[in-house]
Amino acid sequence: MTGQKTVPNVFINKTHLGGCDRTLQAHKDGSLQHLLSGENEAYDYDLIVIGGGSGGLACSKEAAALGKKVMVLDYVVPTPKGTTWGLGGTCVNVGCIPKKLMHQTALLGTALQDARKFGWEFDETVKHNWDTMKTAVNSYIGSLNWGYRVALRDKNVNYVNAYAEFLEPHKIKAVNKRGKETFYTADKFVLATGERPRYLGIPGDKEYCITSDDLFSLPYCPGKTLLIGASYVSLECGGFLAGLGLDVTIMVRSILLRGFDQDMANRAGAHMEEHGIKFLRKYVPIKVEELEAGTPGRLKVTAKSTETDEIIEGEYNTVLIAVGRDACTDKIGLDKVGVKVNPKNGKVPVNDEEQTNVPHIFAIGDILEGKWELTPVAIQAGKLLARRLYGGSNVKCDYINVPTTVFTPLEYGSCGLPEEKAIELYGTENLEIFHSLLWPLEFTVPSRDNNQCYAKLICNKLDNDRVIGFHYLGPNAGEVTQGFGVAMKCGVTKEQLDGTIGIHPTCAEVTIVIFIKTSCCNCFINFIK
Repeated sequence: MTGQKTVPNVFINKTHLGGCDRTLQAHKDGSLQHLLSGENEAYDYDLIVIGGGSGGLACSKEAAALGKKVMVLDYVVPTPKGTTWGLGGTCVNVGCIPKKLMHQTALLGTALQDARKFGWEFDETVKHNWDTMKTAVNSYIGSLNWGYRVALRDKNVNYVNAYAEFLEPHKIKAVNKRGKETFYTADKFVLATGERPRYLGIPGDKEYCITSDDLFSLPYCPGKTLLIGASYVSLECGGFLAGLGLDVTIMVRSILLRGFDQDMANRAGAHMEEHGIKFLRKYVPIKVEELEAGTPGRLKVTAKSTETDEIIEGEYNTVLIAVGRDACTDKIGLDKVGVKVNPKNGKVPVNDEEQTNVPHIFAIGDILEGKWELTPVAIQAGKLLARRLYGGSNVKCDYINVPTTVFTPLEYGSCGLPEEKAIELYGTENLEIFHSLLWPLEFTVPSRDNNQCYAKLICNKLDNDRVIGFHYLGPNAGEVTQGFGVAMKCGVTKEQLDGTIGIHPTCAEVTIVIFIKTSCCNCFINFIK
């Protein structure tokens, strides 16, 4: 009946609570007394999920498959430019999916340049049509939006396009786009509201600038573009815009790709710079003004040095802000029900079962404090949460050794610790760091980027040279890194990698067989010289 294969199986008033650990936890958080008192109020739903992104959809469908009555509430607040989108969250609509498709568009442009070196002859001028690309990408996204709605209907999940706000611990208000208010109650809630891009708080930012929320459905080619920020969003967007032939500048306040391995981040940035992307380092914008309206128009950006009193000005057609994202938790009434939130960033602290300080309210995805902001992580956490709540499972989401890829022009894949964090945790003396330059075969004939690709392994000497960090800069980084992610989840060591036979001729092969042990990058550079 319960799916629980251990004893005791504890039921209270015909409701399955769980085993010993769950009963003790319920006693600790106060919910046991509530159940024992017989206050089994009849709620509209067993579970209401607030947010229709990757995590929310995964959790809701899994809970419904386990026989629960489930509702999903999702509402996209339009951007200052009026951009909005359908069901599916950031990843599908204004994140991973359109980003990867536009990155692929840029790679095809590079492939066209390479093609002549391989003997392909074509005389006509090659140019890119923004509207054709935008229409194709958005048509595909539209099909995904529809697919998600159908999937919810097939699972008997009630989807409502409305903005949710807590009124009481088990009661919410839902407001649709016409302002109509409806009220719902539920036994449990899952917060999966995600994040939205942060603005700068300077004159002209919301009036004249766009964010990644606007870029992928922009009805015109952005022209000469300034990207503000050095996040992965900024570098990815700047990379594919430059790949389409646009004049691109990236304004950097401090470092590239904060939180990633800085050696690899700087290599990715250097490659972009060598291929025509301009970097304004150590500057922050202080004002954006419109010089001429249009599609695109003309904007003037005033910026100040972070190190001196120097002021600079520049003219651009489009300014894209990519300085981070804020959790969408400040306007959903969490204060009314006592859910603790980090006041600095809106993130929600949870325990190892994604439970907030309020026992019947859980949270998953990008809004979690100190967790990965990645779609596959949200999906995994959502499914496992539903199975624990309703399927008798005790499996928790593992946030360690999560592989990811930054889709810069030369892609950067990583899994595990960056070198800086590894040194902080284990000390330089307890690490073995292996480096390898990569020479992708596909780059040799067109003679491009021959010495740009790079890989790094970080191993823990105290644990049999177990791999604790993998970093790869080169083509198909996501495909390569995924395999190493599986290996690291299984606890792979350097000796096991050395004993693995590579697939020839591939870049992934080189990362296995030609790693060179060094104590620092300078030693490796001198060795290569």
